[in-house]
Amino acid sequence: MSRRARVTPAEAGLPDGGPRRRTPGLRREEVAVLAGVGASWYQWLEQGRDISVSPQVLDSVARVLRLSDVERRHLYVLAGLNPPAPEVAPEKRDMCDGLRRLIDTWMPYPAHIMDMYYNCVMYNDAAAVVLGMRSENTQNCLVDFFADPLYRSRSKSWERNARTVVAQFRAACAARPDDEGYEAVLAQVTAASEEFTALWEERDIEDAGQIRKELDHPLVGLLCVESTALKVPARPDLTVVLHTPLDEANTAAKLEWLASPEGRRGAMYPVAG
Repeated sequence: MSRRARVTPAEAGLPDGGPRRRTPGLRREEVAVLAGVGASWYQWLEQGRDISVSPQVLDSVARVLRLSDVERRHLYVLAGLNPPAPEVAPEKRDMCDGLRRLIDTWMPYPAHIMDMYYNCVMYNDAAAVVLGMRSENTQNCLVDFFADPLYRSRSKSWERNARTVVAQFRAACAARPDDEGYEAVLAQVTAASEEFTALWEERDIEDAGQIRKELDHPLVGLLCVESTALKVPARPDLTVVLHTPLDEANTAAKLEWLASPEGRRGAMYPVAG
């Protein structure tokens, strides 16, 4: 009722009814006509009665009431249906400046942001120095995990983590079946790595979470970090990956040194490995 009251007849393409109109916003009958449902059925929907509801009808009602994506998904929950996958609201697409500030503030620890297809959207300086992220890579985190020789040479935990990375990617694909974007990435990484193909055939599934990484950096030696994948509800298409130093191998101090002027000068010169 509250969402119906905020939509004017003019906004819905109806006559405003003149000064005699008492109901703020749209009447139930008007919503029913615009959504293509019966007036009694719509009244029962507002009253929360035990009626049969389809996703298609809810989408029609959401369109008439001009519900946002989060309101539309909430309507599904109220009706007892599984909500659709979240979408990015147009007014939230300009959040990248704030996310850039987030990963830059995470310095001197590595951080990067991926889109839903594992394409790297942005990364901070520490991710470049520690993880080897650079412009000449494919800029797809899954493909580079398997095909980037620099990262492979540094990662001491690569074999242990590869199974988890593939299982998490399969879970992401399963959430959006027949998505051409995932199919394109799958074709690319399959062509690039037989190891990926073998793990993919095992059909393991795992939610994104935390991964322990052990890296052998050419300037400071062993680094032990824990990567955490975080979702921003307003940008469900993006994943923020933050790397936190573990209490091993003096990792925090080493990362701080790599981000210092002295460490940056050292990183400017080629080092074996």
